[in-house]
Amino acid sequence: MQIKKPTSNQPLPENAKKVFTGVIFDVYQWELLGYDGKMRTFEKVKRPDTAMVISVTEEGKIILAREEQPGKESSLGLVGGRIDEGEDPLEAAKRELLEETGHEAKEWALFDAFQPVSKMEWVIYTFIAKGCRKIAEQELDGAEKIDLLLVSFDEFFEMVLGDEFGEPELKIRFLEAKLDPAKMAEIKKQFGV
Repeated sequence: MQIKKPTSNQPLPENAKKVFTGVIFDVYQWELLGYDGKMRTFEKVKRPDTAMVISVTEEGKIILAREEQPGKESSLGLVGGRIDEGEDPLEAAKRELLEETGHEAKEWALFDAFQPVSKMEWVIYTFIAKGCRKIAEQELDGAEKIDLLLVSFDEFFEMVLGDEFGEPELKIRFLEAKLDPAKMAEIKKQFGV
C-alpha cells in the first residue's frame, strides 16, 4: 500500500536548526524577516508520527483499548503508538496491533492521515484492520496497561461520540456521519457493516 505523507500547514524550512533533542520531542528554530523589517525567531516541535488502528475481528466486533500510563488518567481509544524511525506507517500499525492486542489482520485500509497541529511536525495515520484474529498474548511495554473491549459497530459509534473516548479527529468524522446519511453509509462500507 502506497501511503503519501500529508504536508504540514507550516512545513519546517530548510534553514531550520534543531536546538533541542528530547526523548520524543525535538525543537527547531529559524529566522524570518517580519513585516516590520526585523528578524524574528520562529520555532516548531517535531515528534515521531503515530499509527492508530481501528481493529475489526473476524466476528465483526471492534477492539477498543482502555489504556493506563503512569501519571495519566485512564482513557478509552484505539490501539496504536509511535512509528519507529525508518518504519513504514502500515508496518507500525501491524506491529502495534500485535503488541497491544495479540491480533493480526487479514485486510488493511488507510482510513485517514493528517497533521493535527501546524506548530508540530507530526502525522497521525489511522488504519482499519479487518478480519482480526488473536494469535498471541499482549506484549506491552512497562509504561502501559491496556485492557481490551470488544464492541459492536453501533456501540463503537456511540462510544466515539462519548466524553471518555480520546480520539477527537475520529469523533469529528463520526459526528459528520451522524448528520449526513451518505457519510454514514461510507463509514459503514469502510467497516464492512
